[in-house]
Amino acid sequence: MKNKTGRRSFLKNIGVGGVSAAMLPAAILTQNAMGEPILHEAKSVGKGKKAGRGYNGIYTDEFLRRVAFPIGGLGTGMFCIEGTGAISHMSLRSKPDVFNEPGMFGAIAVKGIKNGAKVIEGPVPDWKSFGAPLTGNGAGGSIFGLPRFEKASFQSRFPFSTISLEEDDFPLTAEIKGWSPFIPTDADNSSLPAGALEYRFKNRNSQSVDCVFSFHSKNFMKPKGLNDSDKAGKNSIQRIDKGFILSQAGTESRPYDQGDFAIFTNAESVIDHCWFRGGWFDPLTMTWESIKKGAVQSVDPVAFGAPGASIYVPFKLGAGEERIIKVMMVWYVPTSEIRHGGEANEDDKCGGDSGCCTTSAELGESIADETYTSGKYKPWYSNRFKNVQEVADYWIEHYDVLHEKSQLFRDAFYASTLPPEVTEAIAANLTILKSPTVMRQYDGRLWNYEGCGDDWGCCHGSCTHVWNYAQAIPHLFPALERTLRQTEFCEDQNRDGHQTFRAALPIRPVDHGFYAAADGQLGGIMKVYRDWRIHGDAEWLKKMYPLVKKSMDYCIKTWDPKSKGIVEEPHHNTYDIEFWGPDGMCTSFYVGALSAMIEMGRFLKKKKDTEVYARLREKGKWFMETELYNGEYFYQKIQVTGLNAPNPIEASTKSMGGEYSDEARELLEAEGPKYQYGTGCLSDGVLGAWIAEVCGLSAPLDSEKIKSHLVSVHKHNFKSDLREHANPQRPSFALGKEGGLLLCSWPNGGKLSLPFVYSDEVWTGIEYQVASHLMMMGRTEEGLEIVRACRDRYDGRVRNPFNEYECGHWYARALASYGLLQGLTGVRFDAVDKTLYVDSKIGDFTSFLSTENGFGTVQLVSGKVLLRVVHGSIPVQKVNVSGKISKFE
Repeated sequence: MKNKTGRRSFLKNIGVGGVSAAMLPAAILTQNAMGEPILHEAKSVGKGKKAGRGYNGIYTDEFLRRVAFPIGGLGTGMFCIEGTGAISHMSLRSKPDVFNEPGMFGAIAVKGIKNGAKVIEGPVPDWKSFGAPLTGNGAGGSIFGLPRFEKASFQSRFPFSTISLEEDDFPLTAEIKGWSPFIPTDADNSSLPAGALEYRFKNRNSQSVDCVFSFHSKNFMKPKGLNDSDKAGKNSIQRIDKGFILSQAGTESRPYDQGDFAIFTNAESVIDHCWFRGGWFDPLTMTWESIKKGAVQSVDPVAFGAPGASIYVPFKLGAGEERIIKVMMVWYVPTSEIRHGGEANEDDKCGGDSGCCTTSAELGESIADETYTSGKYKPWYSNRFKNVQEVADYWIEHYDVLHEKSQLFRDAFYASTLPPEVTEAIAANLTILKSPTVMRQYDGRLWNYEGCGDDWGCCHGSCTHVWNYAQAIPHLFPALERTLRQTEFCEDQNRDGHQTFRAALPIRPVDHGFYAAADGQLGGIMKVYRDWRIHGDAEWLKKMYPLVKKSMDYCIKTWDPKSKGIVEEPHHNTYDIEFWGPDGMCTSFYVGALSAMIEMGRFLKKKKDTEVYARLREKGKWFMETELYNGEYFYQKIQVTGLNAPNPIEASTKSMGGEYSDEARELLEAEGPKYQYGTGCLSDGVLGAWIAEVCGLSAPLDSEKIKSHLVSVHKHNFKSDLREHANPQRPSFALGKEGGLLLCSWPNGGKLSLPFVYSDEVWTGIEYQVASHLMMMGRTEEGLEIVRACRDRYDGRVRNPFNEYECGHWYARALASYGLLQGLTGVRFDAVDKTLYVDSKIGDFTSFLSTENGFGTVQLVSGKVLLRVVHGSIPVQKVNVSGKISKFE
């Protein structure tokens, strides 16, 4: 089905295969003060709701404390707009800078009234007054001490955010809409180093008012810690139409200092290119005096030393009138000082004589030249645009259409009738894609961190055992997701089939001196199957298959050398340690990967391969269901003897946990190797089965046993109150009166003195995969209880609702939340057989769907499936509703 009607027909009844206004949630018909739909406004959130704020609703008062909403493109860096309207987290140089408040703000002055000038922000959160960086010295030079509105509220409708501001005795109300383009299937326009703040003012008085809007910024592009000297390039503020450019030049020794940040408006304006130059707090003091007076001053650029710049827009508003002023921003930081990964030797490289590709270009994707790969990371946009002016010109020219298409996504996504805690969880974590966690290198390929430290990328290399969980990009930007497979099976895979689970940056062949990750490498095989079914291109699969087979055969040789169908030899995994002996988690990955190989092999008529893999799969399935299942849940059989591997003491020299101390040797004798889970009930205990399901494979194990395991995980590992739970590891993810899902518990005893690291922690990505899997198994309420506990921790009071963290901010594993869509509805589109799958666990519904070439909504009404395509095309020919197949009409 193709989209022929456009956004304005979104609520019209389009007949067969369409959705009428009556079929959509009533809340879609309401509007906010910006004249835009408020979709699925949460009023009743069900069991577990915390008083004061509904899920997917509006943030006010104490819930505003930590709100910070990312604005930027995929792989471009970002800044955040906070719940109060403040600008923070300015992170443009290919790495995070979480505590960087750049001194950028809007202001409004109403002439002729007392206290007529205000920063266009709400009250400063209490935590910024004490304990935040530099507060011990008074937060000197910040804008915290400037007058501002007394009331604020925040609402997110990703990728848009709206801050509403008012004050009882002030004649104007103000709203800020912050946004940046996000258009599923359109990766390039979703990867622009651009954002916008649209300021709307309404005169609620009975008389006209004379106003001056202004927007101000300190010159924050100068590298931190550098003074004007020979080692630093020129720092200046330059002209751009209706705005200014904060500019920093690079030098031969520091080329990565180069960067420009342009701020401009659509309104007739006057520009001050140089604030008052002086010592102490002179620049901001004098700038505020101009704001307070409603002054408008034009100052030309100076050669050097400009501390900041301002845009002034004078305007009048009659009684009841409104005015919108757009402030647009673009940036251009074309290089970096970032390079990750060891250098490969010849044995590490993938060789064409071994049945794998000579270069990743053979997969039909672009590849950067040797000049780039031998240097430092450069973002994709620096290849697309020559300078900041080109970015600005593109942003201006395409602003309206990008806004329109981003609204199409917003309206389709929030047309959902799914529980609001689910909608909130998915949308909140889509902000990860706008954070510095996600990178897009010069040739357009994705490369990602696991998360963000305060000022560094945390855990490099598109880590396969973490990004296994992330289900958003494969559906929203499938072509970008396939570039990760390209890297995994080409640059990251050697002649033997060993994959390093951390890609180098710039992407290039990398050393293979550490273990492969069993869950990461086996998960990659299932993801090739998933990406093929989403893409539908048989030629891509044919090119990939020899590489995937080599990977599969390496896994068999390395972890199942006796062909038992189990992962038996020591195997590295997402907990940064090695499990010894067969376990439910990694063996479920193995059985799932074998299933993927069988399905791909059958399609390509690889009969001999499929026969080998089918025999192993049946052995593994039998072993898991009989030898690794205790009647309630799957577990691990710790094994040290009878393996090909050296003993744990010898093997520890290569492990992340370090060598065995004398005390650890005593534990080894008494309990076995450190960092196992043994008889524990592991939340990830059937993770491979969930990966298989979200990849479009049939359950690789007995469904009733999977369900029993998941119910046991909820029963034993979910805690509504953690006060009596001891966590000596990393407790700040969840603690005290908060609830959460523990990674593991030992309901039948047998917990080792040193179980696997992280076992006492709570990770949101694991919470979401368990919740999604429970929903698939028909245990919807248990799944929702986990989701609610997670979102209650991220309600804005203690943690940022738009930054779920684990080993760093905006942690990739939390993108497992996208799997909640499939968990509740079963909705997915298979481009190979042109079938739309639906398997609802909640009765009738409306839900979002994104595919290779289009997105829209799917609705189930009394067993009938309705598809509404709002962008691109989704060529559905058949519908499979809970196993019942029919022709799509």
